[in-house]
Amino acid sequence: MNAPIAYPCETAPAPGVAVPIAPGIEWLCMPLPFALNHINLWLLKDGAGHAAVDTGFALDPVKQAWKSALEGRRLTRCIVTHCHPDHLGLAAWLEQETGAPLWIAQGEYLAAHMMAEQIAGYAISSMVEFFRRHGLDKARIDGLIARGNGYKRGVPAIPATYRRLFDDEVLRIGDHDWRTLVGHGHAPEHMSLYCAELGVLISGDMLLPRISTNVSVMACTPDGDPLALFLASIDKFRALPADTLVLPSHGRPFRGLHARVDELHTHHAERCEVLQSACRGKAQSAADLIGVLFGRELPDPHQTMFAMGEAIAHLNHLEHAGKMQRVEMNGLTLYIS
Repeated sequence: MNAPIAYPCETAPAPGVAVPIAPGIEWLCMPLPFALNHINLWLLKDGAGHAAVDTGFALDPVKQAWKSALEGRRLTRCIVTHCHPDHLGLAAWLEQETGAPLWIAQGEYLAAHMMAEQIAGYAISSMVEFFRRHGLDKARIDGLIARGNGYKRGVPAIPATYRRLFDDEVLRIGDHDWRTLVGHGHAPEHMSLYCAELGVLISGDMLLPRISTNVSVMACTPDGDPLALFLASIDKFRALPADTLVLPSHGRPFRGLHARVDELHTHHAERCEVLQSACRGKAQSAADLIGVLFGRELPDPHQTMFAMGEAIAHLNHLEHAGKMQRVEMNGLTLYIS
């Protein structure tokens, strides 16, 4: 039986306060303007300076917190796990302020530009048409349109150059080697970092202690199965030692990664069973099933966007597994089991 999840820290640090969490690693906690109200960032001792892992959302309070955290420190580079605004948002600002270059996977760098500039299937217009076909009503579609390009607000600028990261690459950061681990399903090439010598995994959003990271189908890949990609990706963490200290992007650092991987598999299997049951003998759209999947109505367009993408991901996963059939009817995509 896998060791249960345990938390070595009771509380998170205040914004702008760097707290040691492991040898040569400090924990920063920055605010977010969402229901998920924080992101964890990490400072890794890097010679005479520090490398940052992730940068935070582009907000003035986050910039001020960074200034406090960097007082007396030199930033050597910004290693960004993936392109989402809470991770990449201040990379350009930090480069301008400190000279620290961006290190990121190519898939994440290109996806960031596609979302920021509203190119092809990454545009808001593509998303709302995709969701309309999956049954989302006019009122909620209007809310998404009115929200506009939320990505650009969180990532107002992207560095013009970057150092490309590859899967299974060894990065020398200070006195330690860190191996890159690419994961899929949440982002194109999500990059986690593992240091065997320290027994530490910086998991980004791929392994969170209390919630499952969002796994969504994008308008540009309407038939994709990102849930299968996500589950296969987290299974790779089973090869790491059971006592690995996991540093997640949200929630507290924890041990018990094998148990957490098991929990996530169970969670998504249960969600799939609920959807399969709801569609037994009755064709329904993803929008019809949001309440079934999440057990509640969602209060704002931001959460609706993630919920629709995740509902479609679970339905596509069931279809790929032969447990659900897709039906196109009157311009709508429906699913029946």
